[in-house]
Amino acid sequence: MATSPRFFCVTSGIETVRAQRGPLSVALHLTTHLGPAMRALLQLLSRNKGFIAFMLGMIVFRSACADWSVVPTGSMQPTIRIGDRILVDKAAYDIRLPLTHISLIHLADPQRGDIVVLDSHAAHERLVKRVIGVPGDEVALRANVLYVNGTPATYSPVTVTGIHDDLQDPASYEMERVAGMQHLIRLSLYRPSEKRDFGPVTVPAGQYLLMGDDRDISMDSRYFGFFPRKEIVGRSRYVALSLDPDNDYLPRKRRFAARLDDSGNALE
Repeated sequence: MATSPRFFCVTSGIETVRAQRGPLSVALHLTTHLGPAMRALLQLLSRNKGFIAFMLGMIVFRSACADWSVVPTGSMQPTIRIGDRILVDKAAYDIRLPLTHISLIHLADPQRGDIVVLDSHAAHERLVKRVIGVPGDEVALRANVLYVNGTPATYSPVTVTGIHDDLQDPASYEMERVAGMQHLIRLSLYRPSEKRDFGPVTVPAGQYLLMGDDRDISMDSRYFGFFPRKEIVGRSRYVALSLDPDNDYLPRKRRFAARLDDSGNALE
């Protein structure tokens, strides 16, 4: 292949400078042969290298360690309100290769009652749900009464205020207790789900059965089936902040840094 005179001159010049002055001079010599656009780009990168390093670090941190997730729907009411920004602990179960779902170090597995965030292939979106069944569990619903391994949940009525959906779809609220779990659920008074009777099903290895706390509107394992362990990207226990979409997105002060399964926070 023929070598252009320009390329020959540049490479020859680089070899000469390399031999006489070292790597730094090579870099400086090379930039003199670049176009103005490339020189401007290199200067921009050089001037902002601190900011670029910070942004790359933030991307890695949010991908592998911790992030927050906006909850735009009511499927986890009353535990998570529409407009909550929840903290997601992405190192709760695995240390993952940043920007991937590849687990580098396995730390733990989701437990019953955990609120998990997952990238669902079946739902084609990110979901926030509660773990109801772990591998090996038998789970069923009978008229919205939850059974885990044959044991029915117990329920006690609770008064919850501030749920805007109650204006259009009145609901009752119950404290559900079963298999070591205790959390509030919402049940529609006039629009019960077609999936209020479900199962029994046995959760296979490597899969999880997830449900929303708003049992009559949540699209969860009753519709999408079991969710693979590898799709679960983190666990959430706290609200970072909350903006009320029905009140001009003003902050809900009482939900700032609120613990999700603290029933006192969910009641208001």
